[in-house]
Parts: sequence; C-alpha cells; structure tokens
Amino acid sequence: MKVDEIAELFDEPGCVHNKKSKSGCAQPTPGAAAGGCAFDGAQIALLPIADVAHIVHGPIGCAGSSWDNRGTRSSGPALYRLGMTTDLTEQDIIMGRGEKRLFHSIKQAIDDYQPAAVFVYNTCVPALIGDDIEAVCKAAAERWGVPVVPVDAAGFYGTKNLGNRIAGETMLKYVVGHREPGPLPPEAQRPGIKVYDINLIAEYNIAGEFWHVLPLLDELGLRVLCTLSGDARYRDVQTMHRAEVNMLVCSKAMINVARKLREQYGTPWFEGSFYGIAETSHALREFARLIGDGNLTVRTEALIAREEALIHARLEPWRERLQDKWALLYTGGVKSWSVVSALQDLGIDVVATGTRKSTEEDKARIRELMGEDARMIEDGSPKALLEIAREYRADILIAGGRNMYTALKARLPFLDINQEREFGYAGYQGMLELARQLTLTLESPVWDAVRRPAPWTVSSRVGRAVAGGG
Repeated sequence: MKVDEIAELFDEPGCVHNKKSKSGCAQPTPGAAAGGCAFDGAQIALLPIADVAHIVHGPIGCAGSSWDNRGTRSSGPALYRLGMTTDLTEQDIIMGRGEKRLFHSIKQAIDDYQPAAVFVYNTCVPALIGDDIEAVCKAAAERWGVPVVPVDAAGFYGTKNLGNRIAGETMLKYVVGHREPGPLPPEAQRPGIKVYDINLIAEYNIAGEFWHVLPLLDELGLRVLCTLSGDARYRDVQTMHRAEVNMLVCSKAMINVARKLREQYGTPWFEGSFYGIAETSHALREFARLIGDGNLTVRTEALIAREEALIHARLEPWRERLQDKWALLYTGGVKSWSVVSALQDLGIDVVATGTRKSTEEDKARIRELMGEDARMIEDGSPKALLEIAREYRADILIAGGRNMYTALKARLPFLDINQEREFGYAGYQGMLELARQLTLTLESPVWDAVRRPAPWTVSSRVGRAVAGGG
C-alpha cells in the first residue's frame, strides 16, 4: 500500500476519538506490533471466508505463525483450513524470483482446488524487496478467469488493528458490489412476512456461536447476506452493498467497512453484540428500529419476550451456583463490555475489565455497566493481573489463552473467552453454555486439591514434631 493510503486508515471518522484534538489512531512505534502485526490482522479478518484459497506470499514462518489461529467454523467448504504459502527462501529473494513463484503458486491453487477466489497476502519480505503483488494478481486473474485479490498488509505497516482495516478496505475495493443477491429460495419465503437483507460486519463465528443467533434472524425475516467473515463465501461478500442494515459486531476490526457502505450505498449501521441476554435483545430491536417496519417491530418484541422468558427459566439453577462470584475479565475491544453484560446477567460481579484494545466508545459502555468508578486494566502483565485478582479476591480469571498459565500457576480458575476457545457463547442459547462452562470451571475439584498443602509437606512437619517431642 502507498504511504498516504496507510495514513488514511489511521484517520477513521467513524470513531469518536477521531474528533478529539489529537485525531486518529495512534501511529505504531517500533516493537508495538508484537503479538499481532498488520499481516496477522488482515489474515485473521479474512481467513474465515471458507471457499477461498488463502496464499501467504513470504517465508513459511509467516504462514506457520498465523494460520488457523481463530476457532472459526464453516457450515460447508473447508478450503480455508488449508495453509498455503509461496515459501520464499534466500535464493528466491537474491535471484528476484518472488513474483514468478507467486504466479505459479496461484496456478497450483486454482488447478488443485478450484476455489471461488484466491486471496494473496503480502508480508514484510516481498514488500521490502518490491514485489508487485497487485500486478501478479491481475495477470493471474486474466490468465485463469478466477478472481485473485491482493491483500497488501505487510507486517511492518502497523498493528493487528490496522491489518483488520486493510482487510476491510481490500474487500470494498476488489469484491463488494460485484454481484447482486439471488432471489429468496422458496423454502425461505413465509406468507405475510417481508424479508429484509442485513450484514454482520466483523462476526467471525468463533466455535460456531453465530449459529445460535441465525435461527432468530430467520424467524424474524432477516436474511443475512454476509457475515464478514465467519462462515462466509466469496459470493456473499460481493453482495454486501445491497443490505438494508449493517450490524458492526466488533468496533475495532472493520468500522471503516460500515462507514463506507453507509457513505457509498446509504446503508445505516449500528454497533452491537450477541453476548448476553440484554445485548442480544438490544441488537434485534436495533434491526427492527432501523428498518422501520411496524410489523417487524411487533414480531421482534414477541420473539424477545418468548426467548427471554425461556432462557431466564433455564438459567435459574445456574445462577444459584454462580451468585456472588467475582470475576476478573481481561480481554479487549467489544468483549471488554459485552462480556461484562453477559456475566452480570448470570449474577457474577466483574471487579475489573481489560481495555488495552478498546475504543473510547467501549470504555463509555463499560462505565454504563459497571459505574463511573469501574476498574479498567491497561497493563496485562502476569504480575499486574495477579495483583488485581488478589486485591479484589477474584474467584476466576476470564481472558485469552495466553493468560491461562498465569492463572493456573496462581491456582486461580481460568476460562478462555477469546478466539481460540472451543465453546460458543453468543445469543440466548450461548448464555447456557457460558453458565455451564463457568460453573464447571469454578466447581472443579482440582482447585481444592492444588490449594491444599502437599502430603509430603504435612507428613514431614508431623515427623519433625514427633522427633522434637521425643
């Protein structure tokens, strides 16, 4: 990407903090991309598009470090789970064979897998030596008649968040608007119910959790054109411009997509979450409000009343076991407040929440839920987390997988809430799974065992006491 294009992505009018005196996102400093570079952010944002061949142009280490690092699920194709790379070596770099190697790699992917499209991810090495991946992709697309999309997100451009935005910008530039949605299939048509098209932006279907929500949308007559990008197809992304409402599920990831779809196609959007009973109901109401159909509003309220009554009844036994438990939450972005809402629905008090990757809007939502004195954590080092856990006597640490060993070494129950998890927590049904996993974690007998003194320690003390008495 050109320098001015990267600078433009740091200036995001859709963010409230952009209106402050120091406008735009903070520019990265050397070493700031540790734990997630621009390439990593771009790939994880687009990798769940299931019928696309994803080729990493660069040394094999880039593919090995980033492939399949989200627990996203597909209801059909599994091509996205195949790691593909041009595997550049020193000889390729010295002899200038990078572009030729990429061209043949695209051919092999098309010949072997017949993908709907090919996405080529630029990395630091080919960007530094000047490989023109856009020209190679254009030539390959003309040669084999398959869309080949260059995702120019070399790691040194910036952090993971910038990579998310580059991914969204790439979809807007090369994919969105290139196909019209198909007609509604007969089995999806329902007498007396008008169907409206919607998009979910930055919904990654972690552990298949979006499938908890999809039946609710279907019942209301809301057809999901695209979930960018969980369980998506290339053809879905092409039709995003025809949605009547967009929901932004993760504000930090692709707010530029929501904003530009509104500017270019007039599509209204809102930010929401499917974590927690209150937030799920709020999201459904926002769809109805922005669409403006009175019949849809009535049906939405009826569905919410039914589902809330059912889930409250089913959660009651779990609430009794979770009541008055204290949780320390360390995550970022939209989960910094949406998971707080879900935990409060279960009767759990959140003593502090992480805000390292959160926007000003996220922090405002935290204050609404936890009060003006809410403890927000910027320092996520093991020492800092454990000090806060001890200070507030937290019963459990809820965080990403990298914090698991910190908690276990401190004999503190731990629940993974980030993208590597195996359980889906979205929607009303997801609340049951969240309650179940929290209870299983907190009530595991292992905690009593590891907190007791070791048997040999106790026996040695007894032995010394007996010897001393003799």
